[in-house]
This record gives sequence, structure tokens and C-alpha cells, in this order.
Amino acid sequence: MNQSPVILVTGGARRVGAAIVRRLHAGGCNVAIHYRHSADEASALAAELNASRDGSVAIFPAALEDDEALPSLVHSVIDTFGRLDGLVNNASAFYPTPVGTATGTQWDDLFAANARAPFFLAQAAAAELRRNKGAIVNIVDIYAERPLADHPIYTMAKAALAMLTLSLAKDLAPDVRVNAVAPGAILWPESGKAEDATEALIAKTPLARKGEPEDVAEAVRWLLLDARYTTGQTIRIDGGRALTI
Repeated sequence: MNQSPVILVTGGARRVGAAIVRRLHAGGCNVAIHYRHSADEASALAAELNASRDGSVAIFPAALEDDEALPSLVHSVIDTFGRLDGLVNNASAFYPTPVGTATGTQWDDLFAANARAPFFLAQAAAAELRRNKGAIVNIVDIYAERPLADHPIYTMAKAALAMLTLSLAKDLAPDVRVNAVAPGAILWPESGKAEDATEALIAKTPLARKGEPEDVAEAVRWLLLDARYTTGQTIRIDGGRALTI
């Protein structure tokens, strides 16, 4: 049986998720790429990485808001690779919900993606992760600690994920380490960001630039593979932005 660590990355087909997949693969891991709508991107990424190490990457579709789909996702990964050593809860939803216009549907959607799915996926994976002395990394946000204007539901959901990190670190110890990464300005939203807004954000960042997806990916790799005495921690990858907001 292949003893390379097997890591499941949710939302791993695109953007920061794809960078995490590439970095873990380069670090010797076998990677299970979860996707929802990005089948073409997931297939292309898997083909690219399998070309260098055959059978090291597989793709798995699932609707994370469906609680019943999450144990099936975990079991499919284990059936494919024979084990599961790590979980990266990267999949997310992000959009504004200004007070006065927010709806219950938006609440359910943002909490499902950013808090509910990570909990139930971790629960489904816990027994296998305990068996392999594995690890979980949650992708939170620097705004889990401080509010982002017009995004109250999103920031509450990410705050819930930050607390989930602490709760799981306590409840799954000593067998499973659980940590989080809180990115700052890494990639702009796909809907775009006004040039003056991006310049203002960078001006408030002590390192005076935006980060790269690879910065987040390396932090995730370290927490999964090398941080053997670290649990219950959130690492900010924000260029010092949390110092100024």
C-alpha cells in the first residue's frame, strides 16, 4: 500500500485551492481534489499532476451543503487511496450581505459553506485521521476577528470556523492536530475590485503588497506535515494587515 500522506482539499480545483493542491503534491503527498462546479479545472489539474506522478491525484465531486454527502466523500477518498491523513477545509462562499437586505437564504448559504460543511466533514474524517495521527487545516480569514463592512454574515461564519478550529484541536487531541490559516489580500474577488480600493488596501498593509496563493499554500503544507507540536493555532498570512485593521 502506498504510504504517502493522503490529503483531501475541498474546493481544490481553482485559485488558492489549486495552489494548495500543487504545493502538497510537490511535498510528496497524494491529493484528493474536491470540487462542486469546476469539473474541467479539477480534471486538468489532476492530469497535470498525475503526469509527473501517476495515480497521485484523484478528483471527487460533492455538494458540501449536503450533510449526507460528506461521509460518502471521505469514504470515496479512503477507497481510492487506502487512507486519509489530512483535511484542508478550503471551500468557501463570499459575498456582501448588508444589514437591511440580508436574507435567510444567504445566511444558510454562507454558514453552510464556511462553517457547517467543515464541521461535518471533519466529523466524518475524524476516525481515519485519528488512526493515522493526521491533521486538519481550516482556511479562515483575518476578518474572522474584525468586521468587514457589509459582510456581517460572512464574517460571523468565518468566526465560527475559527472557533471550530479551537474546539476540534481540543476534542481530537492528542491524535489529530487542528490549525487554521487566515489569509489577507491574496486574490481579489472574481467579480473584481476597484483600482482605488485595491490601492487603499495595499497602502494599509505593512508589507505594501498583496500576497500570493503560494504563500497560503506553504503555510498549509507546514501545518499539515511539519508542525508536529502545533495545534489550535491560526497563522495570519496577511502581510501584517491585521496590525492595521
